[in-house]
Amino acid sequence: MHSFIDQYFKGDRAIWLIAFFLCIASLLLVYSSISTLAYKYHGGNTVFYLVRHGFFLLAGLGIMFLIHRLRYSYFSRISQLMLYISIPLLLITLVMGSNINDASRWLEIPVINQTFQTSDLAKLALITYVARMLSVKQDVIHDFNQGVLPILIPVFVVCALIFPANFSTAALLFGSSFILMFLGGVRIKHLGAIVGGVLLMIMLSFFVAKSAPQLFPRMGTWISRIENFNEPNKDGNYQVEQSKIAIANGGIARLAPGKSIQRNFLPHPYSDFIFAIVVEEYGMLGGILILALYMLLFIRVLRIVKQCKQTFGAYLVLGITFMLVFQALVNMAVAVNLFPVTGQPLPLVSMGGTSTWFTCIGLGIVLSVSAHLKEEPADEDSKIGKNVMMEPAS
Repeated sequence: MHSFIDQYFKGDRAIWLIAFFLCIASLLLVYSSISTLAYKYHGGNTVFYLVRHGFFLLAGLGIMFLIHRLRYSYFSRISQLMLYISIPLLLITLVMGSNINDASRWLEIPVINQTFQTSDLAKLALITYVARMLSVKQDVIHDFNQGVLPILIPVFVVCALIFPANFSTAALLFGSSFILMFLGGVRIKHLGAIVGGVLLMIMLSFFVAKSAPQLFPRMGTWISRIENFNEPNKDGNYQVEQSKIAIANGGIARLAPGKSIQRNFLPHPYSDFIFAIVVEEYGMLGGILILALYMLLFIRVLRIVKQCKQTFGAYLVLGITFMLVFQALVNMAVAVNLFPVTGQPLPLVSMGGTSTWFTCIGLGIVLSVSAHLKEEPADEDSKIGKNVMMEPAS
C-alpha cells in the first residue's frame, strides 16, 4: 500500500491530506445545508445535490491527480495562451453572460449546459503569467518600463474586466498579483505608484457609478454592503445576523452534524455562508479546525518555496496559495462579521460546481512543483531565499 502511494501520489503528502479532509468536510456540510435549495427546486430531494456535489469533488480530485503528474514547467509555456483565452472570455461574459443579481459572471458551456465563472480561469491564468514574467524579468525587474510594465498591463486588464461584476474577486486577484510583485523584487516606489493609480481608478469608478448607475449596476450593492457593515444595527444586515445566530448556537465544542437550524434562514448556507454552518454544527473547535487546515496549507507551501531551485516554481505556488488562502480567510471573516459581505465561497468546501475544478487545478500545480523539486536544475544566479523572500529595493 505504501509503495502504491509512493508510486502514484507524488508531492507534499500533507497537501494531499488537507485536500482530502476539506472534500470530506464539504460533503457533510453541503448535504446538511442544502435542504432549502432542494425543496425549492427538486421537491426536497437532497440526495440529488449530494450526488452532484460528490461528482464534482471526485472529478476535481481526479483532475488534481492528473495535473500533479505533469511537470509544472509546462504551465510556463501555456500561461500566455491561457491569458489570451481568458481576456476574450471575460469580455464575452460582461456582454452576454448569465446575469444574476445584476452580475454577469457565468458563461454556459454548450452541449452539456454547464455554467462556469470565467473569472476562475482568468485567476489561474493571470497568476501563472505573473509568476512566469517575474522569473523571466528578474534581471530588469527594477526598471519600470522593461520589468514592471509587461507584468502590470495584463494585471490591470484582467482585474478591470472582472471588476464590474465581481469587485471582491478583482480585489483578491490584484492583491495576490501585487504581493507576488513585491516578493519578486519590484521597487517600493513603483509599488506605491501602482497602489495610488488603483485607488484613483476605484474612486473615479464610484463617481461614474453615481452619475451613471446603468454603467455599474453592482455599485449600489457594494455601497450598501459597506454601509451595512459600518452600521451593525441596520435592517439590511439580515445575512450577517442569521450567521451570528448560527455561530452562537454552535458554542465552543458542539457535535451536531446535520442539525443546523439556521440553514433554513441563511441565504446561500451551502456556499457564501457555509462557515457559519461549520460552527453551528461542530462548534468553535470545528471552525478552528477548518481555519487550521488552510493555515497548514500555507505553511507547507512556504516549505516548498524554500526548497525550490527555480523562481518560476516558487512564484507559482505562492501566487496560487495566496489566492486560495486569502479567499478562505475572507469567506470566514464575512461569516463572523469581520468583513463586509462579498460572496466569496470557501475553497474546496462550498458547493461550487466548476469552481471546485479550478481550485483542484491550482492545488494540482502546487503538488506538481512539490513533486519535481529534486528534478529541476537551479536557475542561474538564483537562490529563492534571495529572490523570492528578499525585500524589494526602494
